[in-house]
Amino acid sequence: MTVPVFRDDAYLSVAEATVVSADETGIELDRSVFYPAGGGQPGDVGRLERADGRVVPIATAVYADDRSRILLRPAEGADLPAVGETVVQHLDWDTRYRHMRIHTALHLLSVVLPYPVTGGQIGAEEGRLDFDMTEGGLDKAEVTAALMAHVREDHPITTEWITDEDLVANPGLVKTMKVKPPMGQGRVRLVRIGKSLDLQPCGGTHVRSTAEVGEVHVAKVEKKGKMNRRVRLRFGPLPADADA
Repeated sequence: MTVPVFRDDAYLSVAEATVVSADETGIELDRSVFYPAGGGQPGDVGRLERADGRVVPIATAVYADDRSRILLRPAEGADLPAVGETVVQHLDWDTRYRHMRIHTALHLLSVVLPYPVTGGQIGAEEGRLDFDMTEGGLDKAEVTAALMAHVREDHPITTEWITDEDLVANPGLVKTMKVKPPMGQGRVRLVRIGKSLDLQPCGGTHVRSTAEVGEVHVAKVEKKGKMNRRVRLRFGPLPADADA
């Protein structure tokens, strides 16, 4: 089993680890600061530094089939480290941090728009959530203002754990309709914003405070079906000439 270091410390971007296996499917370490793709969040990129100074570029990270192991996919043609070798992991921190900020912003968006979530995606430039809602004509300026109010309130962001049984007994914690929280390990991780602003299952990486999200805005609202609206967030202020 790979120890998911990112789950306890999303800010750790450099760390030693031991190579457990290395083949065409990927490089497995005993502990990983690389977040594996899942829940709409891309896998981290970066590099592994070997003892002799050689570098193994990492193109992405994924879960193995049983989800107990994390595999780092090296760039094509990269030399693989040996089993038992000690390497130093280096994240592409700028990209990871942008993912963290957008991810937290999307949680805030689900507070501003309290509808069931049918899908979502996180990127370094933008993120989006799809909502099960029939109402059209969302005002981008109004939603942006409500979202930024929560950002500026500087709510702390913490994590906690509940059992699988507790989650089943509290289905209202789950906002997503199609993607269910990973269960079967005995416990589920929750992400809390403020004391009571938001609480939902999530295995992704987040910033420590809503203030770290920075300036974001609703860039686009798209109709993706009779009862589906896609709302896109991007970094930066809402353009002055943005349409409602």
